[in-house]
Amino acid sequence: MDLYYVQQLVIGLSQGMTYALVAIGFTLIFGVLNAVNFAHSEVYTLGAVAGLFLITASSPPLALVVVLVAGVGALAGLSLERLAFKPFRRFADEASLKSRAMRESTLMSSLAVSIIVREALQLVMGSQVQPVPVSYMLNTPISVGGITIVSGDIVIFAVSVTLLVGLQLLLKKTRIGLAIRAVSNNPLGAKYSGINVDRTIVSTFVLGSILGAVAGLLVSLYYGSVFPAMGFAPGIKAFVAMVMGGLVSIPGAVICALILGVSESMATTFMPSVWADMVPYLFLILTLIFFPRGLFGGGRERV
Repeated sequence: MDLYYVQQLVIGLSQGMTYALVAIGFTLIFGVLNAVNFAHSEVYTLGAVAGLFLITASSPPLALVVVLVAGVGALAGLSLERLAFKPFRRFADEASLKSRAMRESTLMSSLAVSIIVREALQLVMGSQVQPVPVSYMLNTPISVGGITIVSGDIVIFAVSVTLLVGLQLLLKKTRIGLAIRAVSNNPLGAKYSGINVDRTIVSTFVLGSILGAVAGLLVSLYYGSVFPAMGFAPGIKAFVAMVMGGLVSIPGAVICALILGVSESMATTFMPSVWADMVPYLFLILTLIFFPRGLFGGGRERV
């Protein structure tokens, strides 16, 4: 294989892993609430903004920045659930939980929060791109076997894999993980079994938001810039990955995010880079036509 394609494959995998971190947040929340959280893109942006603020304020070690941004993501997820989703969970019967009205009201509520946060960030920091200090940028060239990548590709891939493996262990080996899986499968059954459904939903928002905030931080350090609308495009692509994966399948969302990342990276070989952003939408159209339940949706309703 031509070394250029190998290089593009590595870049695509790194890019796909950032989409995967965001897509998992969408998937977790849809699994427990049967609703789409369109404010998740702003959690991604808040992670980048918080990272830039910490770096310019005190120049801490990068590992500490990641931990602190994860904390900001957790707080953002908690606040988002209380503001945009909690008020619509007044009725706990199965019909209300799965109703179209519930789904549409939470969708519009999260969309409103997304717009408010984006406009607030623009008022505070302006619409111009804010540069990341050069010393923190993940752009050190690395030559491996004739191909040249940057340190950010390796860091993003490594951190993303670590977080995804940690998430899988948490979901399968801990009480809160078992509770999340139970609520996702049957919220009423979980409630009658003694599981605190409200606390489980909050935990789900916190976990998903941590992943989204860290993804925003890593991408900002990779490209060296932060701006209020930076979460929009990755959020849309992560949403496409969730739909392709079947809405509730975490492995499906990760695999489809990687497919999108690699396809987008490879597409720049055959078309101008500005057209490469169309690739995820093409995949979405093909999925909705030929796989209406998603590639990993199983017996779920049509997406």
